[in-house]
Amino acid sequence: MPNFFAAWPRWAMAVVLGIALAASALAAAATAAPGEIFFTILHTNDEHSALIPSPLVDDHPTEANPALGGFARLAGAVGEIRAAKDAEGERVFLVSAADYMGGSAFSWLSLEGKAPELSLMLELGYDVATIGNHEYDHGPEVLARYLADAGFPNPAAGTVIVASNTHPPAGHPLANLGIEETHLVQVDANLTVGFLGLLGEDGQQKAPVTKPVEFSDPHEAARRAAQELKAAGADIIVALTHSGEEEDRLLARAVPEIDIIVGGHCHTALEEPLVVGETLIVQAGSYLKNLGILELGFNPTTGKLRVRNPETGRPHLLPLDHRVPADPVMAARVEDFTGELNALIQAMTGGRFRNIADTVAYTSFPLPNTPFQESPLRNFVADAMRFGAQEALGERVDFAFQFNGTLRGDLVPGSMAYSRDKVSFYDLVDLVGLGSGPDGRAGYPLVSTYLTGEEVRRALEVFVLLSEMMGNAFYPQLSGLRMNYDPARAILFWVPVKNIPVPTTRAVLKAERYIGEGIQQEGEFVSLERGDETLYHVVVDNFAAAFLPMVGDLLPSLALVPKDREGNPVDIAAGIIYRDGQELKMWQTVVEYAAAQPPGPDGNPWIPGYYDGAAGRLVQVRTIPLLLWPGLALLFLLALLLFFLKRRRAGKRRASGSL
Repeated sequence: MPNFFAAWPRWAMAVVLGIALAASALAAAATAAPGEIFFTILHTNDEHSALIPSPLVDDHPTEANPALGGFARLAGAVGEIRAAKDAEGERVFLVSAADYMGGSAFSWLSLEGKAPELSLMLELGYDVATIGNHEYDHGPEVLARYLADAGFPNPAAGTVIVASNTHPPAGHPLANLGIEETHLVQVDANLTVGFLGLLGEDGQQKAPVTKPVEFSDPHEAARRAAQELKAAGADIIVALTHSGEEEDRLLARAVPEIDIIVGGHCHTALEEPLVVGETLIVQAGSYLKNLGILELGFNPTTGKLRVRNPETGRPHLLPLDHRVPADPVMAARVEDFTGELNALIQAMTGGRFRNIADTVAYTSFPLPNTPFQESPLRNFVADAMRFGAQEALGERVDFAFQFNGTLRGDLVPGSMAYSRDKVSFYDLVDLVGLGSGPDGRAGYPLVSTYLTGEEVRRALEVFVLLSEMMGNAFYPQLSGLRMNYDPARAILFWVPVKNIPVPTTRAVLKAERYIGEGIQQEGEFVSLERGDETLYHVVVDNFAAAFLPMVGDLLPSLALVPKDREGNPVDIAAGIIYRDGQELKMWQTVVEYAAAQPPGPDGNPWIPGYYDGAAGRLVQVRTIPLLLWPGLALLFLLALLLFFLKRRRAGKRRASGSL
């Protein structure tokens, strides 16, 4: 497999960094206030199992190399900074705002009794971390086992997990792993730093399986935790939040006692801190593309905190690219986990694929995953689901549906720069490898069910409504179907106070089903009308399947009843598709669909040009807002009434003139 960790000679990088650090130390000393205490927070978030640089390419030390991230580079950068700060007597904190799990195929090892991400974080010496929504991808019981596999409640490295608004019930395995509501660290006789951790409201909504764990209101939990920390002597309060930038801003206003918010969840790379009141908000992006650096000075006399990065010249975000030296010890540990993952892949694919670097297909163009609109990658995945289910079941599948939240980015050929447009196994499953099924194995399984044409129309309304209410994660992808819709028509209005939407069920203007074979082609569509009682064969993944019946509980007008082929209502979970006695996973259909693409002149499978752009499956149309129609109708009636009144008066005048 490629050598992911080759880099510049460590002695050369050390000399360069040493000179820069010495210069920055002199500059900092020149501006330090008397008695001021220096400390630094190094931070990451949304690591998403990015153990190796991505995309998957040979790690050549050239500026053309597109690969970013990886724990070996992270360890190299952290080690250099710690060494320089230790020489100056400055305390360094390394923290994570969560979602270290869930993303690449390395997350699959969490279902096999391994904890690769957190184990490496412990070895690297993270001081504090919190828990995000993707830590719950396989449920709280698996999360508890994962923490135990990493060494909790007594990890040797001393990493502390803080989760101030997370409340597992007494006796649950998660309640016995040493998770703390707050954490206090004395840096100096005149400086104590307190930490709290929060899973925000949006993160709670996007956590797939959390019961019986409960979450309290983030603001209330933060106020309580801040008061406890202040009472315990905290001079500075740091909140590790998995909430997103918008919620972080609201938190800063609601709980001004918080001095620093290290955020995550929305994958925003903040080039410099946001300042809300006197609260600093930082976030490092995602997938270990950057290491966040926040150099701080605290004046114990005034109680003031200031950011020192401008004077030291050190960036707030350090790109973890080919210029960062890889730590050899961490590189070896990553290679160990890579070997374990390769063995698992070989077992899961029956030996068809043996290595994460194995080439599956070729493409001369990227397949983007553009938010809130049709995108080539979503079309490719939806087609893979439809054709994969069709082959496994031996019967026609009319439609495949999917939510965008289970896709993790764009398909950019990892070897675009060096290996002639190859798409590796790792590149593909990095995008579609989330979740697990009832079998406890990696990947969401596909689910087969039947819906009437009327219910399919309702499902489309549901997709538009959910994406308007809950964001891009619930934006749909379709195969075997296309529609014109106006997202502005999804919600008529919101019920005040209760904040409940009143759906119009009129956002979908036109729906057409594909009647041809293979990839959708123009001219092979017929209209899917309202009231159609014909049963159609539908495939979704297990994540989307869980949402379909729930919609009827909240909005009866959009109720969907999963059925068997005879039209009898069934539990949708009973429709999981099996092949050779095993659950058919979404990632399997995508990998196999890519490998089955038509061969090019070289005999290898090449993704066809059909996927180089949108295909007209989701067409947004702007229409007159529905609330305007009653007003227009009223104006028309008034105009009509005035017209008849004028005619009547004119008639009376003519009649009086003739007498």
